[in-house]
Amino acid sequence: MGEYVWVFHGDNADFCSAVFSDKEKAKTWISEFSLSGILTQMPINKGIYNWTIESGFFSPSREYQKTGVFIQKFTSAYLKHHHFVNGVEQD
Repeated sequence: MGEYVWVFHGDNADFCSAVFSDKEKAKTWISEFSLSGILTQMPINKGIYNWTIESGFFSPSREYQKTGVFIQKFTSAYLKHHHFVNGVEQD
C-alpha cells in the first residue's frame, strides 16, 4: 500500500480546506469546528486517474477518457471517504 493523506473538502467549497497525515487528527479538527463536507484519503504523488487504473478500478475505453480535459476532472468513489454534517460523521 502506498502513502496517503486525508483531504477535507467542505460543502459548497471550491477547494479543499485542510490536509492531514492522520485520519483521527482530521476528524478532531472537523468536530472542533462543526464542519460539513467530505474527508477523503488521497494517494501522495499519484493522480486519482492513475491510481484507479493501477488499482484495477478503471480502464479508459474511449479516446476522450485519455485527454487532459477528462483527467483533470477525474475522481473516484473507490477512494476511502467519510461524510460529515456539523462535525458529526455520517454512516
